[in-house]
Amino acid sequence: MKESKLVSILGQLSKKEVAIFDKLVRSPLFNQRQDVVEFWSFLQEQLYWIGDVPTKESVSRHLFPDQPYDAQRIRYLMSWLMKLVEQYLALAPHLLSSVQQQIELSAAYREKRMPKHFQQTLRKARREIEAQPHRHVEYYQWQYQLQWENYLFSSSQKRVTSHNLQEVSDTTDVAFIAQKLRQTCFLLSHQAVYKTDYDFGLLQEVLAYAKQRDLLGLPAIGVYYHCYYALSPDGTEKDFQAFKDQLIRHWFRFPESETRDLLLLGLNYCIRKFNAGGLEYAQEGLDLYQKGLSSGVLLSDGFLSRFTYRNAVALAVSIGALEWADAFIEHYKKYLPKEQQESMYSFSRARLAYEKGHYGDVLQLLQRANYKDLLLNLAAKTLLQKTLYVTGAWDALESQLDAMTSFLARKDILTYHRNNYRNFAALLKKILALNPHLPSAKETLRARIEQTQPLTEKHWLLEQLWKA
Repeated sequence: MKESKLVSILGQLSKKEVAIFDKLVRSPLFNQRQDVVEFWSFLQEQLYWIGDVPTKESVSRHLFPDQPYDAQRIRYLMSWLMKLVEQYLALAPHLLSSVQQQIELSAAYREKRMPKHFQQTLRKARREIEAQPHRHVEYYQWQYQLQWENYLFSSSQKRVTSHNLQEVSDTTDVAFIAQKLRQTCFLLSHQAVYKTDYDFGLLQEVLAYAKQRDLLGLPAIGVYYHCYYALSPDGTEKDFQAFKDQLIRHWFRFPESETRDLLLLGLNYCIRKFNAGGLEYAQEGLDLYQKGLSSGVLLSDGFLSRFTYRNAVALAVSIGALEWADAFIEHYKKYLPKEQQESMYSFSRARLAYEKGHYGDVLQLLQRANYKDLLLNLAAKTLLQKTLYVTGAWDALESQLDAMTSFLARKDILTYHRNNYRNFAALLKKILALNPHLPSAKETLRARIEQTQPLTEKHWLLEQLWKA
């Protein structure tokens, strides 16, 4: 069962979701098979309490101890439970959202011609919408749904009265603009990594309309409006600061998951700028990491992404915040997924040891873990090569650089990462082969390093060239 779709999805449910799904499985409305309930109970115990994935044989022994193993019977149970899982996933947004339930309930009362109950439910939905703190895209979508329900109700009364069509139209515009800007920011972020060209449709009209109608004060529009300009190819430092200020100001106006997404957009921007040589963005990025960590936003279901762990350390050591990096590495190790803890921890400690000049510790730490993650593997190889260079282990370094070039040729890697590491290896070889008695050759190489993109180790290479 380890590789099954069923186990994979169940393993991703939060505690709250497991509790709700448990009620669904036990409800006769959704499931009338007792063997499925017993199968789910056994899985629940094994997956969430013991932390193990049972085999089909162990399931059979537990559920049918006096009967011979029947693989087909277990497959049927898995299939039936999988259908319930998919029902839950489809219903979850409605089950978890009280607001959406009230909207759907008001529609039901309207359709059944129960005006008193319709009005009561509509008022309750409005109160719930206004009471919750978020002013995200969904807030305006809920507002639109309520206004539309109100229009359908009033128009069905056949009274000569002014309807709320202008209100419906205005809210439709706001919801669309907010949704369009949010989607555009994620398209831009994706485009920056994968070099994909997107058609942004009505974007320019949306941007102009939002500014003309003074909609930038709405968090769902203002934050993404400035985020778009920061992420766009012509984005400036002023655009980024406007986005950062808006994000901090409206931090609690978005659900935690969306705040995390916005924060990551800002962090990815800082990291790209830093990798391109903008050293001042290391502090900007670290400020955002510290805000995300102190608020808990960067922890998803109690776990910290390995990318967050690695990048936070990288930015901290680049500006000399070594004590902060040391404390961070130790404190947040336990928040990493277990299968990634040792590799991320040993690599981060090795990076810190390098910054402190403890090169023997670097070599020992890099040997402690198996770097199965491809990008982490490449980062570890680069750190090893930097250590070999500063310790003068020239033969070992030449061998490592040749191995890196062959490794990059064999592996399926995104173009950006392949070019970045290939550029590093090629330029470090050039430094090794440099004739120190030819100043013009040194200047030529300096200019080449300056112009090479992508090259995340540009500052380090220039430093070594200056010392050569």
